[in-house]
Amino acid sequence: NGRGINIWSAPHQSAGQRYIGEFKDGKMNGEGTLTLSSPHSFAGYKYVGEWIYGKRTGQGTSTYANGDEYVGEWSDNKKDGQGTYTSANGSKYVGEFRDGYFNGQGTEFYSSDGSTYAGDFKGGRPHGNGTWTAPNSSGGEDEYVGEFNNGSMTGQGTYTYASGEVEVGIFDNGNLVSIEAELQKVVKLFFKAEACYEKYLLD
Repeated sequence: NGRGINIWSAPHQSAGQRYIGEFKDGKMNGEGTLTLSSPHSFAGYKYVGEWIYGKRTGQGTSTYANGDEYVGEWSDNKKDGQGTYTSANGSKYVGEFRDGYFNGQGTEFYSSDGSTYAGDFKGGRPHGNGTWTAPNSSGGEDEYVGEFNNGSMTGQGTYTYASGEVEVGIFDNGNLVSIEAELQKVVKLFFKAEACYEKYLLD
């Protein structure tokens, strides 16, 4: 128990692993730093933060060999809770994690096109209700507010173009496929209300 250093070397299956920090009952527990180097299969990885009996649990920061970084909560060696994941390419997610994935409420910025999504996530992708905005070639901004399914604009939604044009209806993979269903609902409600009014006049 206490502070110490543990270095794993060949032929141990964890060769290349080095831990400096607190121990309890012979396991990493408390504050500590884990670094992985060759010949470890995840060489270049580093974790600085809290441990509970050999597992990353609590607050911690991970940096990856490709330049990505995660800062936030952990549970049982998985990203779990509130956190921020920043990719080396400039993309960034801030929000809830569950079992290592973006799950729950969050906001993600996509460096590839400058777009942003804020809303529900599931399994690492937009899923549920949310708002997507993206810069338009005209210098304005397009916006979609509505339902998402497995990362795509699918379900009921409203798409507003930078020009002011608005599309409202059912979307499938980003494409407006039906406004008739919604119009039919409005028409039915109108005729139902009209029938009730006529009945009221006759009574």
